[in-house]
Amino acid sequence: MTFNTLYEILTHSVEKYSECLAFAMIGGEEVTYKEVGTRVETLQELLLNAGVGVGDKVVILSSSMPNWGVSYFAITSAGMVAVPILPDFTSTELDLIIEHSEAKAILVSDKLYTKLSKETLDRMNIVIRTKGLNVVSQRITERAEKCTPKPEDLAAIIYTSGTTSKPKGVMLSHYNIAAQTTIITPIFEYNENDVLLSILPLAHTYECTLGMIYPFSRGAQVHYMDRPPTASALMPALAKVRPTVIASVPLIMEKIYRGKVRPTFEKNPITRKLYGWDWSRKLLHKVAGNSLKKLFGGRMRFFAIGGAKFDSEAERFLFEAGFPYGIGYGLTETAPLLAGAVGDMVRIGSTGPALPAVQIRLDNINPETKQGEIVAKTPCCMIGYFKNEQATKDAFTEDGWFRTGDLGYIAEDGWIFIKGRLKNMIVGPSGENIYPEDIEEVLNSNRFVAESVVTEEDGKLIALVHFDTTALEETYDVFKHKMSVSAEQLQLKMDEIKREVLEYVNSKVNRFSKITKVVDNEGEFEKTPTKKIRRFNYDRRNKDNNPSNQEQK
Repeated sequence: MTFNTLYEILTHSVEKYSECLAFAMIGGEEVTYKEVGTRVETLQELLLNAGVGVGDKVVILSSSMPNWGVSYFAITSAGMVAVPILPDFTSTELDLIIEHSEAKAILVSDKLYTKLSKETLDRMNIVIRTKGLNVVSQRITERAEKCTPKPEDLAAIIYTSGTTSKPKGVMLSHYNIAAQTTIITPIFEYNENDVLLSILPLAHTYECTLGMIYPFSRGAQVHYMDRPPTASALMPALAKVRPTVIASVPLIMEKIYRGKVRPTFEKNPITRKLYGWDWSRKLLHKVAGNSLKKLFGGRMRFFAIGGAKFDSEAERFLFEAGFPYGIGYGLTETAPLLAGAVGDMVRIGSTGPALPAVQIRLDNINPETKQGEIVAKTPCCMIGYFKNEQATKDAFTEDGWFRTGDLGYIAEDGWIFIKGRLKNMIVGPSGENIYPEDIEEVLNSNRFVAESVVTEEDGKLIALVHFDTTALEETYDVFKHKMSVSAEQLQLKMDEIKREVLEYVNSKVNRFSKITKVVDNEGEFEKTPTKKIRRFNYDRRNKDNNPSNQEQK
């Protein structure tokens, strides 16, 4: 089943799966494929009658709901250009992005409407509420034209929320996006019996492609939550939907492992000792895996993990537990998947081999480590960055391969292992390549560490650590009864724990990756919508450019 445009996907699925459920809110409305087609036509008429037509940009600023997908297909199948925007951007960022996109219309959910300035709203031909597809305001009443899009036509501009740079508008064609539904198939294929639970923002390409467009092309159904996927909200959702597929970022499964699984096995001396032996650990993981499968509804056949590097200890648990997970690797610029592994293909620490029709190689290889920058050639690669010719030029090699900015190595049989981001790499005093992500993985395996960032300060490696308050309170009474002890006592105990963490990590890393100091970072680190830490906010190498440091001055 091959598609070249989003229009082809829409018309095919609306006709073939007309009576099947397409999208639903948990405990709320349910929308069939036929109803999606009807709503698409209604929305297109509203846009066309407001002078929004072929090639015009339309912003989707909305929480996840059935009409998000309706909006996306209505815009793109009429030859307009969708501009999905992540809801986590600030009001100032939204104004800048919308102005930069040259949008003529906005589809917005009720809670996000208040983030838009009057100036931005007044510039729009039309503003439409996503929940009911009713007009909030309209300035233009001239009729525009639509067209059937061609594969090479621009379909979407996605403004990334990178961890190291300002947002950029990634231009994806119809074919870039539609081709994903073909090249992913040999790894994993949806069918009309699949039930998805959507837990990531739809404006992110990973969720949009794997969690909405691809399943829609195969007649599957997608269920949306009306709140963030916290533990208290996710558990009843899993029980209600009993999904067969979930697309997730690593952080969610890492939290389950560190917060629930590992503490269970480390809470008493007997299980702690058993957990230290390979044979008994595997047995314990198998038992925990069966419980996890039941927790997820009992019929999970694919738990997709992507969007960031997956902690190897948490992955080892899933692997030994027999939990049906898969690993994917890609970027917004590649729509997104480049590589993946499921089932027997999975190897701990690897993203798997390149997908069919995708070529991957290493550039600027270090002769000692055999590592280099991962560059790719794929039919799903972006047209370029919107109104940014220099950034587009810089994103490609001289022979036209896309620079991912990721460092890694490729095994002889093609399996890819990613070490970290090129921009994050720290050069040691003797020219050694130091990967903060590797050190952070060791740090995060410590029982008291919830998450961490390794950076460089005055030529030395330091670790910013967000400590696990639950683990601290369960282990030391001084943290459980803070009100009854002095600040000095708390600080002494905290200093002792920092020394323990310092010794722990330095005993497990090579000599040039040893850290010199552990710094307590109060509260969780600021993250992107896909739960990657915004590293640039914590980079001590660029103190003068660090927004948080500027605020402190």
